[in-house]
Amino acid sequence: MNAGDGRIVVTLLGTGTPNPSPQRFGPATLVQAGGLDLLFDAGRGCTIRLAQCGLPLGRIAAVFLTHFHSDHVNGLADVWMSSYVPPAWGGRRAPMRLFGPPGTARMAHHLREAFADDIRIRMADERVPEEATRIEASDFPATGGVVLEEAGVRVTAFEVDHGRHIRPAVGFRIDHAGRSVLLSGDTKPHPNLRAHGAGVDLLVHEVCALPPALRGNPVSMAIADHHTSPEEAGEIFAATRPALAAFTHIVQIAAPGVPRVPLAEIEDQTRRTYGGPLVMGEDLMRFTVTAEGVATERLS
Repeated sequence: MNAGDGRIVVTLLGTGTPNPSPQRFGPATLVQAGGLDLLFDAGRGCTIRLAQCGLPLGRIAAVFLTHFHSDHVNGLADVWMSSYVPPAWGGRRAPMRLFGPPGTARMAHHLREAFADDIRIRMADERVPEEATRIEASDFPATGGVVLEEAGVRVTAFEVDHGRHIRPAVGFRIDHAGRSVLLSGDTKPHPNLRAHGAGVDLLVHEVCALPPALRGNPVSMAIADHHTSPEEAGEIFAATRPALAAFTHIVQIAAPGVPRVPLAEIEDQTRRTYGGPLVMGEDLMRFTVTAEGVATERLS
């Protein structure tokens, strides 16, 4: 699907965490609008999820990064290298466009150095054009701003708070044809989420649930302190009033003898502060945003 009719189509490719999971791949979200296929973060397995969506990797118009934690970028090399191979599931013939906070261009430069032998082999053996192996990387300011405006689609980055040492970190808002989507990125509650999320059609937000038995545990508390609790997310949803709120990057902290908080309980905790439309995101869950509202489906 390549939305070019005023819709915004959002597919959750990965809703998980650094924990390897066959059910929840690494953080990645596909946004399709104005005929553009845009990838936000590139976590583990995102190329497989894109294949399940039926989208050739060479069709990705641009990749956007929220921050540099490994679970958000460890699929980037796969997206880039697999997209320039000749078969129909690859086939890119131009540089891959990559947008991210300061440090993105440096990472792209060293990726190309690290995989120089693959580039050399593919060019000689499969006649891959050198241009297709390039990464056209752009650093945007850590404070954000409009980072892409093309085909009637505007992508705006904004600063978030993922912890004192995890800077820069951003979220994104996507606007097209009067419709809007906000992707929180990894963050604690931050005023920018309310400012940029006010009245959006779809607000996709991270969440972290800490079992009561682990409150006071320094390791568990350190993880939770980098994220948004269900109650805090509910407060953000209540303040922004999206047509639909959805959870992704669902962090369920556990420890030996202490089970993780079930999804149903995460929803119940969110409902303490928010009474509007809410879904618990899953890999390959798709949202279609139109003037009529937000429709939800699950791809097989």
